[in-house]
Amino acid sequence: MRIQGIEYEDLAGRFGTPLYVYDGEVLTDTVTELRSALHPALEVFYSLKSNPNISVFRVLRRGGARAEVSSLVELRTALAAGAKPEDVIFLGPGKSAEELGACLDVGVYAVVVESFDELDHLERLAGDRGVRQRVLLRINPACAISGSRLTMGGKPRQFGIDEKAVLDAGDLPSRYRHADVAGIHVYMGTRILDAEVLGKNTAYALDLAERVVRSTGIRLDAVDIGGGMGVAYFDGESDLDLADVVKELNPRIEKFATAHPGTRLILESGRFLSARAGTYVLGVRYVKESLGESFAVADGGTHHHMAAVGIGSFVKRNFPAVLLGRDGEERTRTGPISPQNVTGPLCTPNDTLLKQAQLPDLRPGDLIGVARSGAYGPTASPGLFLSHGYPAEVLVTEGRAHLVRSRDEPDDLMRKQHLYDQPSTPDHALEETQ
Repeated sequence: MRIQGIEYEDLAGRFGTPLYVYDGEVLTDTVTELRSALHPALEVFYSLKSNPNISVFRVLRRGGARAEVSSLVELRTALAAGAKPEDVIFLGPGKSAEELGACLDVGVYAVVVESFDELDHLERLAGDRGVRQRVLLRINPACAISGSRLTMGGKPRQFGIDEKAVLDAGDLPSRYRHADVAGIHVYMGTRILDAEVLGKNTAYALDLAERVVRSTGIRLDAVDIGGGMGVAYFDGESDLDLADVVKELNPRIEKFATAHPGTRLILESGRFLSARAGTYVLGVRYVKESLGESFAVADGGTHHHMAAVGIGSFVKRNFPAVLLGRDGEERTRTGPISPQNVTGPLCTPNDTLLKQAQLPDLRPGDLIGVARSGAYGPTASPGLFLSHGYPAEVLVTEGRAHLVRSRDEPDDLMRKQHLYDQPSTPDHALEETQ
């Protein structure tokens, strides 16, 4: 019930609830362990989309992670946290001219283009600036390898260029003077909990890279093998064993790196690096019974943690959760366990964070922690639903708690709205004179 010696109740009293709390030690240990286990030729790039908090990334960057970004703000975040442009890649299917221009002006290591139309657009923008920008082609694989919770290949997708279209494209270097096509990106699936699937995905990507070089004549400065390493959330799931990951990936990376010593090899990781470091802390406001079921209505809900409703599943499953603190004189966090529904403040029945979760009987003032919530929390949630805004975020590192994102206050949300200029004569008066 503590994080680096600090009571969660103390954090709730200081920063209020709901809030996200991130453990800096877990972030550091995770990225250090992953980088130490993987082949040294394989660089770890943190996917900021999983948690774009600038302080979270700073901790991971200090642990050796590079940056994979997908928006102008994520790019600025990575640079402000200390990332070097040569350690940043920018991807996403719908980049704006402003975002592409920022990449060119900053000099990121690579822009990952996802269509030939985008490649042509980047060529024009780079030409206008008189610069040459390294490009990786994101390829939509012709097949899907089963075993990921969300498959990203083998079907019509907005992501990437179809494998056949790339292989049939012919001599690419001769067609582009300013867009320097010099590598590929392949992302075949996400939330993978099977090391063998990671191995098969990697083998496919590396083989595809060599086929693309033969068919198009591009250089191979870099191969991004994607990633998709998952964490266990639900009953029946188990975390990846890094020893198994090493067994599947490292021999393949060793063979490819030996054959292509000048090629940069990239592994993207978001959820795996950040998920286990985060806890969503919410306070119980009311308790009630309805038709024989117990409900605890809390101050936080799915508008802050949409991922907790099931992550791509229509069947509600619970993230791991625990009672962090009790209100009043009785401080014990144990007691009779019974099925509890934990809901939020939204006017929708879908605002259910925990359904029939086995917890001690809850009462107003209790604190609940939803664990493994460091990835796809606020960043993937409708924070403005009912105009509640986003919660505070706190990073605990070296035994100290730091506010790393301020809570949205009502004045903050009202300030961004603009009331249109109302005519001096009321509308109904105009209607009466006509």
